[in-house]
Amino acid sequence: QLQLVESGGGLVQPGESLRLACAASGSTLNYYAITWFRQAPGKEREGVSCIGTRGARGSPTYADSMKGRFTVSRDYAENVVYLQMNNLKPEDTAVYYCAADRDAWEFCVDYEVSRFDFWGQGTQVTVSS
Repeated sequence: QLQLVESGGGLVQPGESLRLACAASGSTLNYYAITWFRQAPGKEREGVSCIGTRGARGSPTYADSMKGRFTVSRDYAENVVYLQMNNLKPEDTAVYYCAADRDAWEFCVDYEVSRFDFWGQGTQVTVSS
């Protein structure tokens, strides 16, 4: 059973950066595409970014509002997926989650929340002056 754990959240000022990490226990996340979601208070959970595996041979995907500011990467040796977030804005304030879809396996498919079987507990990101 894949268990995901996010870390790296915190309170930052607008324009600053954070790097979130998604680590696994119970299994390796190296076999799965990993998708980042976020959920702001009173809003639905939305997709942020997805990174497939080397076998999927695809490029990472990003939601439109994150393109150019967020970068997703993975370290196979450390069994970790990172989300580098630059030029953070107050509207980026949310709980950030990483997730995996058992059926999609290595591939990024879409950001349909109901598809995902494995979720972390989330990490809070607050952007405020």
